[in-house]
Amino acid sequence: MRVALFITCVNDTLFPGTGKAVVTLLRRLGVDVDFPEAQTCCGQMHLNTGYRDEGVRLARRFVDVFAGYDAVVVPSGSCGAMVREHYPRLAEEGGFAAAVAETVPKVYDLSEFLIDVLGVTDVGAHFPHKVTYHPTCHSLRGLHLGDRPARLLQEVKGLELVPLPAAEQCCGFGGTFAVKNPDISAAMCGDKVRNILDTGAEVLCAADNSCLMHIGGTLSRQKAGVRVMHLAEILASTEPEHGESR
Repeated sequence: MRVALFITCVNDTLFPGTGKAVVTLLRRLGVDVDFPEAQTCCGQMHLNTGYRDEGVRLARRFVDVFAGYDAVVVPSGSCGAMVREHYPRLAEEGGFAAAVAETVPKVYDLSEFLIDVLGVTDVGAHFPHKVTYHPTCHSLRGLHLGDRPARLLQEVKGLELVPLPAAEQCCGFGGTFAVKNPDISAAMCGDKVRNILDTGAEVLCAADNSCLMHIGGTLSRQKAGVRVMHLAEILASTEPEHGESR
């Protein structure tokens, strides 16, 4: 199986450890991962701010770069939803519908790839901490990941998964929404943080680093003592319990 990693702009620029965690995890499961260096942005930011022609060009580039792979793994619900939801419409405008029809069905969120393609929930992870999971809007409503991330977390050795109150409520980031509506965005994030703190969790997990960046900023400013971690980082972890050696 030829598998490619689509790292995404936010991860590549700000959270490279997430991409490394994906590679570590998939290699542990016997999957050889390729990283096409010609990859660029998915075009979501351009499309959302009215630069539709630029979005079309980036969509065309994506399908050209990732053509021929059996699967493309994306550690971002936001970018994954852009590809799966919007590329078919953009391709009709740009005249590359056949290429999109060939490539887009092979684009998977990490949790989808692990469960639906590899057929695994126990990935050999060890992370002895109390964790709560935030289902980001694109993961929940765009990709319809459902309980896949929770099923993976429940199999992690030593991990205690606690439910997040009002989990389906948006954190307020929304890409350019946070820039255009900062007061509303901050208020929404404040609600999310209060619910996180009510869980008593040590770690907040999600499948989108953009949302984790937004929530993590508020947690940090409040000195809440709660870490934020991408799902891939927890699943790649083999952290020993206190007193054990690696």
